[in-house]
Amino acid sequence: MRNNELKALEIPKWGRYLRGKWLEYFARHLTDEEQKEIYMDSFLWHLCSYEKTVCLEKEEAIVAFEEQKKKKCTIFYQYLNDAFLVENAKNLKVNDLPYDEDADLDSKDMYVMDWDGNWTFIITHENDYLGPYFIRKF
Repeated sequence: MRNNELKALEIPKWGRYLRGKWLEYFARHLTDEEQKEIYMDSFLWHLCSYEKTVCLEKEEAIVAFEEQKKKKCTIFYQYLNDAFLVENAKNLKVNDLPYDEDADLDSKDMYVMDWDGNWTFIITHENDYLGPYFIRKF
């Protein structure tokens, strides 16, 4: 974490579990077939890029994330099974996230998710064109 006030606990091997929870929280309105049609097995954020949910994009997404009241949240990636738990995330901002522009594709798609699944913030590897996204569960 770039902000020394924030404490992120590494939670190895939680990636698969958290991706499953993300699908449960944010894509449950889609059938398995609908998820396959938009290639969510490749990228969860296709839920947004294929306009299958209400979401904010780009600067609006960043503002929503930064203004969101945060308590505890997780940070995980599309293809890595390592993840992080941020227990006191009240001051978590976009610039604090462990996102590396120069990283390989495996760690380029980052998901920040509220512990209770109330919201998610997504940074994609196609950040110049698609994303970031912010989804609020309703």
